[in-house]
Amino acid sequence: MPSIDFVRNILKEDKKTFCNDYKKAQKSEGEDNSEFHSMIDHSNSSDKPLIADFTEYSPLHNGHFHCMKTAKEKVPDGLFVAIVPGLFERSGRGLPYIMHRKTRAEIAIEVGADIVVEGPPMGIMGSGQYSLCLTKMFQALNTDFIPRGYRPFEGYEEILRRISLGHGVAPKPYKIVDMDTKETIMEGKLEEDNYVIVSFSKSLKRIGFDFKDKFIFVPRIEGVSGTLIRKACTENKLETVESMLPSETLRILKRELDLDNAPLHDLRDYQAILDSANNLSYEDLLELNFFNEKLANEFIEKREKKEFESVSEIEDTIFYGFSSHYKNRVLSILETQVKGDIISNYINTYPFNVRVLNYKNETVLNEFSEKVIGENSFVNSIEVSNK
Repeated sequence: MPSIDFVRNILKEDKKTFCNDYKKAQKSEGEDNSEFHSMIDHSNSSDKPLIADFTEYSPLHNGHFHCMKTAKEKVPDGLFVAIVPGLFERSGRGLPYIMHRKTRAEIAIEVGADIVVEGPPMGIMGSGQYSLCLTKMFQALNTDFIPRGYRPFEGYEEILRRISLGHGVAPKPYKIVDMDTKETIMEGKLEEDNYVIVSFSKSLKRIGFDFKDKFIFVPRIEGVSGTLIRKACTENKLETVESMLPSETLRILKRELDLDNAPLHDLRDYQAILDSANNLSYEDLLELNFFNEKLANEFIEKREKKEFESVSEIEDTIFYGFSSHYKNRVLSILETQVKGDIISNYINTYPFNVRVLNYKNETVLNEFSEKVIGENSFVNSIEVSNK
């Protein structure tokens, strides 16, 4: 089992990277980058179609592999790019990932991805915030195809048809609306996997990205559960879920377990969370992402009566927001102390640069660079991290 110091070191290094990225992006905002782009030889720009798949790979299981394989079969000459979040190692649900993103990227390459790039720090963002970041990444990569897994049910095919036509589809309270025609195309709510597709279409429409015929919709396969896989890792019963995993995932996951680098999904820096909840002033709490006057006051009132002694006491103080994952996201913010205005500014300039976590070979990396840094590039640079 990984130590708490292992987790703290990840958070410390990621906070440093986040702050450096933020400072560089804010410094360059409004600067004229035409000289940089004029130095690039656009005559060698890659004509290869780029398939960009956002997925968390926590861990990469047969469902992820099926989606990747289907997309590559439909676009056999394509460059498959996996967008894998992200700094602070917290998911869109605010929960820790099972393994560090560099290890998740390693598995993706082993299974068949060409390039893996770092996605946004989802766990410290709201769903609308990270959805916007992801769609801006699709735009920055000059994406040609976006594969997405979904759970089929009656009426959902019509939603997918509208999205394939390039229509934005927006989730509203208890209904789904076509943003182009203003029609209500479904009553009720969508479950998480299907909600993500709709949310993407809304954000892509918002940034003006033409996604007509770009989505590759892949029905989810049965018999795979990320929750069961993570539980088996915690209980040291990996053999019970081997059939759910590609052999490459199984091999690397076993290696990380043996090295005590995994599983990370049940670990947080609980002391940092308690320190933030007990010691930050009202003004400091109010500045954090997700916090408003009501929530900040709740914390102050509770700790004036009795100092927080456990994370469960903090969870009881956090009222639910619109998302059922709100409490876990707030815990991640208390863990990292990232301010709301910083997140807003970060999103405005995202992605300042594209960070490559892993890649198949140098030829593929060059093709990717030529595709992304084109005449209408949305990014300043491509940074290749140490594998």
